[in-house]
Amino acid sequence: MRLNMGQLAILKGRSGSGKTTLLNIIGGLDMPTEGDVQVGGHHFHRMGDKERTRVRKCEIGFIFQAFALHPLMSAWENVELGLRLSGVSSAQWTDRIADCLEQVGMTGRAQHRPYELSGGEQQRVAIAKAIAPRPKLLLADEPTAELDTRMSERIMGLFERLRSEERMTICMTTHDQTMLEVADHVYEMADGRLV
Repeated sequence: MRLNMGQLAILKGRSGSGKTTLLNIIGGLDMPTEGDVQVGGHHFHRMGDKERTRVRKCEIGFIFQAFALHPLMSAWENVELGLRLSGVSSAQWTDRIADCLEQVGMTGRAQHRPYELSGGEQQRVAIAKAIAPRPKLLLADEPTAELDTRMSERIMGLFERLRSEERMTICMTTHDQTMLEVADHVYEMADGRLV
């Protein structure tokens, strides 16, 4: 499997086919039992955990199915945390947080904590948090699963802008057939393998 700069690749397959595991391997969260993983010139299969963590913090954004938001922090603070961990200069935080929350339609809910937000709102905050540091690679596990049709279209429009304007590479899993139409490449998985 090869992902090129600015490409949108989609992994599809039944539940349990290995899509999330493959995303975790691409992102250096899990290590493969065999084979090589190279991301942006970094050979993850040869690197230690600390080295992979450094690359993840600076170059890879994750949108997890379970959102991975800090429960005691507001939406604003969760996005800020993503910037802090990535080493983005604090001088850029306010404008970047405001911009990312606006792009996902969460400006009016910025001071709410995750337990005060719906599943769809939490998902949108997770997207804002992942894109805020401007990663080179965005790995998204069902990023529109909790969203209605209108908001799904808005998020896909955002992904298109990230690809064209920031040359961000996006690899995502989805069961949404309409998403498949905008992908540069669709990889199908079955029983832990690309078919």
